[in-house]
Amino acid sequence: MHAFLLTLLVIVSLALIVVVLLQSGKSAGLSGAISGGAEQLFGKQKARGIDLVLHRVTIVLAVLFFILAIAVTKL
Repeated sequence: MHAFLLTLLVIVSLALIVVVLLQSGKSAGLSGAISGGAEQLFGKQKARGIDLVLHRVTIVLAVLFFILAIAVTKL
C-alpha cells in the first residue's frame, strides 16, 4: 500500500509541475508559446478558457498532492 501511494504521489507531483509550468504568468510563460497560435486563430477568449482549465487542474492536483503526502506519512 505504501509503495502504491508513493508512486501515485510521484505521478501527481510531476503532473503538478507540468501544469504549473504551462500556466501563463505576467510574461505569458510557456503557455503563451503553446497557445499563442490558438490565440490568434480563435481569439483571446479561447486562450482564457485554456488558462481557466489549467487553473482548475492545478487546484485539483494540489489537493491530491497534500492528501497523498499526508497519507504516505501516516502509513
